[in-house]
Amino acid sequence: MSLLEETLVRIEPPDEAAAAAIERRLAARLESGGLELGELRILLTKYAAITRTAEGETPGKCTIICCADHGVAAMKVSAYPPSTTVQMTENYLISQGGVANALANFAGAELLVVDMGIAAPTENIPGLIRRKIAPGTNNCAAGPAMSREQAIRAVETGIELAAKCVEAGCRCFLPGEMGIANTTSSACVVACLCGLTPERATGRGTNISDDRLRVKIEVVRQALAVNQPDPTDGLDVLGKVGGFEIGCIAGIILGAAAHHGFVVLDGFNTGAAALIAQVLCPLIPHYLMGSHLAAEPAHGVILEKLGLRPYMDMQFRLGEATGSSIAVNLLDAALLMQRSLEDPAAGEGFFHEVMPPKTLPLTDKTFDFYLKTFPSLSAPAMEACQLRIDNLTKPIYSLGYLEQIATELAGIMDDERPPLDAARGLLVFADAEMSMAQQQLTAAFAKHAGAEVTIARLRRDRPLTEAFGFGRSMAESISFASPLLAVALSGKESATERATALRQALLDEDGALRFPAEDFLANVPEKYQTSVAALLGAIIAGAHNRSLIVLDDEATEIVTRYAEVLCPGLKPYVLHTQPGLLRLRMTAGGGCIACLGIKIVDAALHMLNDMKTFAEAGVSVANDGPGAGRQVE
Repeated sequence: MSLLEETLVRIEPPDEAAAAAIERRLAARLESGGLELGELRILLTKYAAITRTAEGETPGKCTIICCADHGVAAMKVSAYPPSTTVQMTENYLISQGGVANALANFAGAELLVVDMGIAAPTENIPGLIRRKIAPGTNNCAAGPAMSREQAIRAVETGIELAAKCVEAGCRCFLPGEMGIANTTSSACVVACLCGLTPERATGRGTNISDDRLRVKIEVVRQALAVNQPDPTDGLDVLGKVGGFEIGCIAGIILGAAAHHGFVVLDGFNTGAAALIAQVLCPLIPHYLMGSHLAAEPAHGVILEKLGLRPYMDMQFRLGEATGSSIAVNLLDAALLMQRSLEDPAAGEGFFHEVMPPKTLPLTDKTFDFYLKTFPSLSAPAMEACQLRIDNLTKPIYSLGYLEQIATELAGIMDDERPPLDAARGLLVFADAEMSMAQQQLTAAFAKHAGAEVTIARLRRDRPLTEAFGFGRSMAESISFASPLLAVALSGKESATERATALRQALLDEDGALRFPAEDFLANVPEKYQTSVAALLGAIIAGAHNRSLIVLDDEATEIVTRYAEVLCPGLKPYVLHTQPGLLRLRMTAGGGCIACLGIKIVDAALHMLNDMKTFAEAGVSVANDGPGAGRQVE
């Protein structure tokens, strides 16, 4: 029996008993408080079922970047020359300046780089795992990309790598890829296995021009017509139109499943590999976590066929384990939360501040000061930051919202390269004593984000001007030291009840704002007016004090939408976390979602500080699309 056959026999259904044990433990601690964890709850139970344990220990993680060249690159389907594959491999291991390096640092994952078929000498690259099958595949537009024997070898290489990682303590796999023209091969795989036309299966990859995209679509059409891959035979599809690195990733997925390991998929290319693994073993989707919705148009179809949900929408158009490295942070947060809920001491150590019985009312002059004197972002810092981002070793504009977050933070801090250790605080306005479960959740997510927690206790009997002033003063004191300020609400009512009440009172059925911004506070339900007024004061004052305001649940989103109309200068200072970036259906309140937003900011800072430019790393720049001329060697 071959290694592939042995592996397929070993893959079992997940352990539903472990999942049920986690569900019971969460229900016992959360049901009475209306604290809904959404997708994180499902993620915890899935992880327990895969790993066959309900103990909630943070897993060892391994990012494996599989590198290979593609003969189809000769058809001019990429914005970068084929030599980029070996240059980026050197970048990972010598310059250590790729996005894979930066986000492996962010995820706390060991980074492994594998030569599956680079069409260049690699003997002098230190630390490279050498498993070269051939110096690149054949041109799949003219015939099979590889032989069936090579396809099996690629998959079995991935199985062997997964087994060695498990022996070293890895339980969580983040596979990624590097290979010029690999999205063309993946488009062929996806078109075959998902029944798509070349037009639907093919995207811009490295952000190519319209002209080159038309060429790429025709190349995919030609490859499918020439090879006629059999969608019921994963090895036939891989051999005829795939790549060595795609086969290796399929093997990593199979090997991880055979060892009860957890695999976080990245984008389009790893999705194509997962489809091949699914054909070989239908149980495979049980062992996979989706991460983000990639910009490639067919990625959503891949996730649907695998039965997976994207947890983020970051507008990425890049592989290299980019999205998966950020998404696995959600698993870490969920596991820390699970442990926190079982720790009676969790929730201690917050800083508490109580609203005074009476304060001086704010004057119109004070309101005008905050609303009409908003500082502008530093344009020079933003321009310099964006220029650096455009010249980092990646396709231009490929990191979506991470790029936007980094440039806005540069403008806020007047620093073209904001540091990784930027201080962060979480300010929670509570109009009642927080439940033990809420305190434990808030403590866990704040610890995960490295945020210092302040609980500001409100008085419902005070005028709204005083509540606004209290929120203003609390945010000012924190924002002096913290360029990242997360804001949240807590109280007697659950976050769902609060959000529903504000949505019904303040929004039309289509989600539009119902009232003029200057009148909205008077239309807030009375029992929420104090909280909303304090939150409004904190958002405006914190941003006025040059902090990035990271929002929490739906209630904070609704209040901030009115605040942005009331004070247009506020907009670039606000990070809309859910549903803007995260798709978690989570309504826990108390700052949990905002703290996950802070971690996305951390990922952006790792991108900015850990990656190298093309000039620094000696990597070729784009020769097509918007990167041509903007990127410099």
